[in-house]
Amino acid sequence: MPCPYCSLLVTCHSSLSDFSPMKVPTPMIPLTRRRIDEAQMSAVLQKALETPGLIQEADSAVVFIDVSYLSERIRHLLSLFPSTTLHAVAVKANPLFRILQAIEAAGAGLEAASIGELALSMEAGTPSERIVYDSPVKTRSEILTALQALVHINADSILELDRIAEIIAGGSPVRSVGIRINPQVGAGRIAMTSVAGTYSKFGEPLFESRDALIERFKRYPWLVGVHVHVGSQGCGPELLLSGVKRVLDFAAEVRRCTSKDRIRIFDIGGGLPVSYHRDGVVIDMEGYSQALFERFPELQEYRLITEFGRWIHANTAWAASRIEYVKQTGDTRTAMIHVGADMFLRKCYRSDEWHHELSVVDARGRLKRFEHASPCVVAGPLCFAGDVLAKDVPLPEMAEGDYVLIHDVGAYTFSMWSRYNSRQLPKFIGYENDGERFEVVKDRERLEDVCRFWK
Repeated sequence: MPCPYCSLLVTCHSSLSDFSPMKVPTPMIPLTRRRIDEAQMSAVLQKALETPGLIQEADSAVVFIDVSYLSERIRHLLSLFPSTTLHAVAVKANPLFRILQAIEAAGAGLEAASIGELALSMEAGTPSERIVYDSPVKTRSEILTALQALVHINADSILELDRIAEIIAGGSPVRSVGIRINPQVGAGRIAMTSVAGTYSKFGEPLFESRDALIERFKRYPWLVGVHVHVGSQGCGPELLLSGVKRVLDFAAEVRRCTSKDRIRIFDIGGGLPVSYHRDGVVIDMEGYSQALFERFPELQEYRLITEFGRWIHANTAWAASRIEYVKQTGDTRTAMIHVGADMFLRKCYRSDEWHHELSVVDARGRLKRFEHASPCVVAGPLCFAGDVLAKDVPLPEMAEGDYVLIHDVGAYTFSMWSRYNSRQLPKFIGYENDGERFEVVKDRERLEDVCRFWK
């Protein structure tokens, strides 16, 4: 349909920028659980080990993904927000192709932070109107590809907005464009995942760029959205809400300077923390969504986008690594396993900030009890001293052939896989209904695959 705001020779498409007023959420669909506990992991591993051909001798480490629980979390999220909301799950949290397809089937969309993630999203069958392209460093050819794919684009800077304008002026179609704004509300507990300090590599700083941003909204009719993301994990709900508040105030200012419907899309980002501790406090999505709509009723005037990745994925997957050796050096036991800093970069390099609970099962998958637990080191297979998952962690007696279960690995673990030492990416198994059905989501890398990577 023609865009009433267009003065340039561009083609605008029915999209995120064309919508009816916000509809109320459907009745809340409750979560049946908050995480997968060790007893459930043990039961699923036992079924998997008993399934002929599913786990082979070469599968020294396996990642299990509860696809039923993943879909349940998405349905729960959808029920907490207006039905017009686009929930664009961050591809970077878990880019496995089969999982991207499961996300699309559950009714959510995808947020792509690179041209590769955009290609994955499209290849997985996600409709263009359910894809958000957020890369902070987009080349001209990448912008053109995204425009022609008719996905929503969030520009990271005014410089990028001006580049997009040049490409559109050359005749490219456009669906809708937003601009990422740094609300400058401060950093959270974890510096490396906080992006809303006075300085940030991301977005346009609100205080310094306010006038230039308003001028671009007046100049570019296809600029119809704002985007805010404060950070993830170390950023609590109050910090996230503060970021939303500042950008909402800015959007209202733009509307006063232009027209009431000048900004129609509000992307609130993601970042809601999850608990990685066995008895940790869980920050629930119900409370966060309720706070959003109670504090900011004006959100009903916008088409919302969310970009939750960690909250969707983290608690839906776990890893099982076979213990190859248990070494004793003085009073120190060291369990040598088959994943480490290759999969758990943040855990191994910044163990003070990142945590994963560990359990131990025997070779048949049965839980080992902690009655006689003693401190242990759990070390990975890489050739450097920092490849350690845990130090002085109480664990039961262990032997060759047992498994270490690593909890809550669904987000920002295997997606950050390191090629150091040319390790093979492990097998990924999806399961439904606590192991009633298994599917190999991605097979273990072959040695020829590793060699091909470096050629």
